[in-house]
Amino acid sequence: MKTCLVIGGAGFLGSHVTHLLCEQGCEVVALGRRPAPDRDLHPACRYLSGDYSDRGLLRRLLKSGCEVLDLAYSTVPKTSFEDPVFDLLSNLPASVGLFQEALAAGVSRVLIVSSGGTVYGPTDRHPICEEHPTAPVSPYGITKLATDRYAMMFHRNAGLPVVVVRPSNAYGEDQRTGTGQGFIAAAVKAVLSGREIEVYGREGTIRDYIHVSDLASGIVAALNHGIDGEIYNIGTGIGTSNAGIVRTLEHLARPQAIPVKTKILPPRNFDVEINVLDSTKLRTKTGWAPAICLEDGLRRVWEAGLAGQGR
Repeated sequence: MKTCLVIGGAGFLGSHVTHLLCEQGCEVVALGRRPAPDRDLHPACRYLSGDYSDRGLLRRLLKSGCEVLDLAYSTVPKTSFEDPVFDLLSNLPASVGLFQEALAAGVSRVLIVSSGGTVYGPTDRHPICEEHPTAPVSPYGITKLATDRYAMMFHRNAGLPVVVVRPSNAYGEDQRTGTGQGFIAAAVKAVLSGREIEVYGREGTIRDYIHVSDLASGIVAALNHGIDGEIYNIGTGIGTSNAGIVRTLEHLARPQAIPVKTKILPPRNFDVEINVLDSTKLRTKTGWAPAICLEDGLRRVWEAGLAGQGR
């Protein structure tokens, strides 16, 4: 039986990844910082409270032949601007320490969840493939890219079996607001709370929105079938503007006669205008493909929001 340690395995994305791994018959441990998980995990998943920056804890958990998935991160793009030093120090040393301990333990694979939405920065062609130059414009993206580079250094110089995935913008029914991430979750929450949706620029930014279940299946596909030392984008290849999301929400809210109000604000200079990922490399290698179109996914999120409010 394959053993998997999923760091950040009780979070929005992690809970979906651990569920898939358990369904495949893996022995799964989800490591998180909270005393207890605040999401429902698969019954076969064991939760452990701890900080993966604790090298002693890693030595106890990492065993020869196990697989490690690192989904944890202490910051989001918005907070990284508020304190770039914290963004760097709370994330990069822990990741580099993980690489060192994984190498010493003889794990069979380390999968790093990076960021396709921030590491590339402004681009001159779309969708973006893995070979496109990287020029992140946020501290978050710079630190994510540094982690990628360290992972590849350990692979090339010491043979660490590592795979890096770069996801686009995840959304889903159980995504929580107030974290500084997730335009769709924030927009649905605003509408159902009677507040305005804030859009920066008339159309806002264009993003590649992927349902969290599709992202989780892409991560597991890269874990099972990816090649060590390779980077894989995970996205739909379809870009949608913030205003396009709002228009779909207007359609969904019409049967309940719920008004959708928008507040147009000036564009922000740190927002990348367009970010859409080319996932051909992952599709070709693993056969993975997203299964949920944006329209259906938005409907799921909307209906979950309505149910949460008892409507």
